[in-house]
Amino acid sequence: MLTPDQLKVIEESPYKADFPLLAKNPDIVFLDSAATSQRPEQVLAAERTFYETMNANPLRGLYRLSVEATESIEQARAHIARFIGAVDSAGRPQASEIVFTRNASESLNLVAHTLPQVVGLGPGDDVVISIMEHHSNIIPWQQVCAATGANLVYLRPDDDYTITPAEIEAKIGPSAKIVSVTHVSNVLGVENDIAAIAMRAHEMGAVMVVDGAQSVPHLTVDVHELGCDLLAFSAHKMGGPMGIGVLWGKAELLDQMPPFLTGGEMIDSVTETDAVWAPVPQKFEAGTQDAAGSFAFDAALTYLDEHDMDVLEERERLLATYLTDQLAALDFVKIVGPSDGARHVGAVAFNVDGVHPHDVASILDMSNVCIRAGHHCAQPLLTYLGESSTCRASVAFYNDKQDIDALVDGLKTVWQVFNGR
Repeated sequence: MLTPDQLKVIEESPYKADFPLLAKNPDIVFLDSAATSQRPEQVLAAERTFYETMNANPLRGLYRLSVEATESIEQARAHIARFIGAVDSAGRPQASEIVFTRNASESLNLVAHTLPQVVGLGPGDDVVISIMEHHSNIIPWQQVCAATGANLVYLRPDDDYTITPAEIEAKIGPSAKIVSVTHVSNVLGVENDIAAIAMRAHEMGAVMVVDGAQSVPHLTVDVHELGCDLLAFSAHKMGGPMGIGVLWGKAELLDQMPPFLTGGEMIDSVTETDAVWAPVPQKFEAGTQDAAGSFAFDAALTYLDEHDMDVLEERERLLATYLTDQLAALDFVKIVGPSDGARHVGAVAFNVDGVHPHDVASILDMSNVCIRAGHHCAQPLLTYLGESSTCRASVAFYNDKQDIDALVDGLKTVWQVFNGR
C-alpha cells in the first residue's frame, strides 16, 4: 500500500505533455507499454531531422551527407553502449559490441542461428531457457534443438513466481552449452535473478543470453553486473521508433559468431567463389541500415538520460504497486502473478471472473482504456499457470494515478455488463 506522499508523486504525470499522442488525446488511457511505448516529441522530430538534413545511404558514400549519416549511426551505437554499461575499465563505450537489428526477435534469432556453431552444440547437450519466455526466445531454440539433437530444458518458477537457486542448480548442469533467459517476464512482470543464473551458466561452461526487451526500458541495466554474454532488446519499447533492435555481445564472442544475413556492406571482399567478412558489428548488418531509426533511438536515450532512469524506475514501481493494489481490491479480479506490486516491472496480468479477456479489452476500449488481452506470445507460460489467456495492464513513467483509476472504473463497468450489478 502506498503512503500519501507516494500517491502524491503519481497523482499526475509531468511527462504526458512530451508525448504527442497522449497530449493531443487526453481521453486516451494507454496501459499497453509492454507491447510498445509512446514516443516523445524529440524522437519524432529526430527522425524527420535525419531525412531533412542528412538523408543519404550510410557507409557507401564519401560525400558529406553520407558521412554524416554514417556518423549518426556510430554516435547512436556509442550511446546505446553507455546506456547498458557496455564500457571498458576507463568508462569508454564499446560501440563495436552493439549490433543493430530490426527488433529483439531478430536479435535472438541471430544468436540462435549462429551461437550453436561457436559452442559446438550437438546431441546430448542442453539449451536451457525458462517457461517464462516470450515466443521469440522459445521457438528459435526449439528449432535449433530439433536440428542439432540438443535437449531443450526449462527453468520453472515456484508458487511465488521465483526461479529458485535450487531450480537453477538442478537445471543448469554440465551438459548446458547455452542458457537463454528473459530478464523480466512480459506477462508476470517479475524480474529474474540473471546474475545468479549467469554465474551458474558460466560455472558449467555455458554461454549466457538475456532477453532484455522488458527490462532495458524500465530498469537501469548494466551488462557487466548482469554477467551476461549477449543481450537483446528493442527501441520501440523505450520511446524509440519501431524497426530498430539491438544485440549487445562480448567482442570475443561476436568475433567467433558467423554472419546471420549476407549481402551488401557486411563484407571486406568478395570473389567469384568466396567472401571475407567485415569486422563486427558490420558483419551482422547486411544491407541498408535504418539510419533515421538509429538517429531517433539516440534521441530517445537522450530523453531517458535527461529524466534520470533511476527516477523513472522508482515512479514506475509506485505505479505498478498502485495498479496491483487497486486490482486486488476488486473481488471479481484475479491477479496472475505476485501479489506484491513492487515485484511487477511495468506489467500486471489479471482476469475478470467469468469474462473472456478479449471481451474485457473490447469493453474497456469503449472508454478509451487500452490494455492487452490474449496469450501475450507466451503460451507455454500461461499453460504452466493453468490459464488460456489473460488481460494485461502495463505502465510506463508517463502514466499516472488517474490512468489506473480509469482502468478500475472500466473494470467495474465490465462486471456490470456481464452481471447486471
